[in-house]
Amino acid sequence: MITLADDLGHLSYTVAGDGPPVVLVHAGVADHRMWDAVVPALAGHHTVIRYDLRGFGESAPPTGPFRETDDLGRLLDHLGHRQVRLVGASWGGRVAVDFTLAHPDRVRSLALLAPPWPGYDWSADMIAYDEAETAALAAGDLEAAVRVNLDMWLRGPARGWADVAPGLAEHLRAPVRTSLVNQDTVGEHSQGGPRGDLTAIDVPTLVGIGGLDVPDFQDIARRYAAAIPGAELVEFPMAAHLIALDAPAELVAALTPFLTR
Repeated sequence: MITLADDLGHLSYTVAGDGPPVVLVHAGVADHRMWDAVVPALAGHHTVIRYDLRGFGESAPPTGPFRETDDLGRLLDHLGHRQVRLVGASWGGRVAVDFTLAHPDRVRSLALLAPPWPGYDWSADMIAYDEAETAALAAGDLEAAVRVNLDMWLRGPARGWADVAPGLAEHLRAPVRTSLVNQDTVGEHSQGGPRGDLTAIDVPTLVGIGGLDVPDFQDIARRYAAAIPGAELVEFPMAAHLIALDAPAELVAALTPFLTR
């Protein structure tokens, strides 16, 4: 990966392909590698930019206050891209929303795959997940916390591990571990993003929903699709929360015509 250093540490990124630029922003339990299976197809028609958020993957944890939207803007300036198409998964989807609200002139289109909703009233199952992760970390059992997250975000509540594609858990294990190790530092320094009116988003928008995802996120996806004018809701029936891992071919089939409009 390539390193972009600054006074807070550094961001790591990679670029593939040629054509109109597309930025893929990873989930909060992953890193840039979650997009491995979709990049080759997208790179045939686009310049595909992936980066690790601060404290994830190969990007250093922050040493001071930062905003994810500022980091994305700085990366785009560094690469010389005034306007891009954004694709964000889970927390990366929220980063993409916040960037679009803060810099509407820099976004050509927006694809959101299971993004969170600020202030959402989480279900008992989601609260139990959070409590289980917190208890594991408090006990110093990092590997137990990793398993809690793999169960929730990769396997999901609607299937067993036998139904998850072989190798995906090991593919995600190290990124989850890194995110957990750095989450306190990231949480301490992150300044969040702008809270604007979703109805002000006037770029083509696709909202992806995993048919096997946590019910909370299925509801949230529908909220985004209803709130953003003209947004298209696309369901991936065999995917849980991490659509790019569970259904890469289906995701490419949905993104390809959307990104080339």
